[in-house]
Amino acid sequence: MMWFDRGDDRAVFLDQRQEEHVLCDGRSLIIDPDVVGDFRDLPFPDASFRHVVFNPPHLERLGPKAWTRAKYGALLSSWRDDLAAGFSECFRVLKPNGTLIFKWNEDQIPVSEVLSLTSHKPMYGHRSGRASKTHWIAFLKEEL
Repeated sequence: MMWFDRGDDRAVFLDQRQEEHVLCDGRSLIIDPDVVGDFRDLPFPDASFRHVVFNPPHLERLGPKAWTRAKYGALLSSWRDDLAAGFSECFRVLKPNGTLIFKWNEDQIPVSEVLSLTSHKPMYGHRSGRASKTHWIAFLKEEL
């Protein structure tokens, strides 16, 4: 996970899953969100947060028992509608002048295709990871 301190009370971790797995090397993978919920229908009032990180599943072709499915989740065939709804919800819960960081790995789906699912224009981004396929993209919610 991306947390420096998983117990930091300034952050709220939301996932639709709450589960534990033992990986093939014996390590434990524990998915224990603060809030169990769906990014397509966030359980927060409008303008709740100054900062949101949107890190949805990014793979659609995965084996049913793949460790990457257990760790990150998998996209459904409705992924375009799902991600469009996710962007909409992230901007809904952001306060005016709030920032959204969107994380995407384009191993299977190009980031340009995903960014076309929102009308909001990114400010800047950064590539990381092997082959620079992971994108960290910053958005600013304009004042109303």
